[in-house]
Amino acid sequence: MCGRFYLDKSKANIAKHFAVHEPEETKSSFNITPSQVCSVVRLNDNKKELAKLNWGLVPSWAKSDIKIKPINAKAETIREKPYFRSAYKKQRCIIPASGFYEWKGSKGHKQPYCIYPLNDPCFGFAGLWEKNEELETFTIITTEANTLMSEIHHRMPVILNTKDYDTWLQEGDYELLKPCPSEEMEYHLISSAVNKPSNNSVDLINFVE
Repeated sequence: MCGRFYLDKSKANIAKHFAVHEPEETKSSFNITPSQVCSVVRLNDNKKELAKLNWGLVPSWAKSDIKIKPINAKAETIREKPYFRSAYKKQRCIIPASGFYEWKGSKGHKQPYCIYPLNDPCFGFAGLWEKNEELETFTIITTEANTLMSEIHHRMPVILNTKDYDTWLQEGDYELLKPCPSEEMEYHLISSAVNKPSNNSVDLINFVE
């Protein structure tokens, strides 16, 4: 799954990386949590735009106060589940990120890890977005973990190859929803300070013994 991620704007050039106009500068955030407003790349009249959406999908047919607001959608079921199938057909998106967090261990003794790509300070999660009467929201698509990620968790977010960004947005090629190769990723231990959503500094991604 993916329940926390970060975006380091000191190293990530969103406008250049995603070939999209950035109407207002996106700020760095090192502890992005569900329900927060995030930058999302999507199509608007067949042109890419950078929009601000809430993390936690609310389908167009649902009220904004619906209790279930999925932050993740399993790639294996997005074509069939009522919550996701409409968005998969016509409202796909990409979520800019620099890395994400995952926890390993038993309840009460979970160790947080920082996971990130080896060769790029910016990448994109595959996602879906929706709009109801009040909100625009999104969810991050997950898939089975690659060999590296399986050392921490059995699932991981779908990280798109840069060459596939436009194909995902325009066509929604299902074959793109696969694990990122292990050799393109790395992880390290980080402080439990990340557990507290209000903590938000670059120190959160630093390696700890």
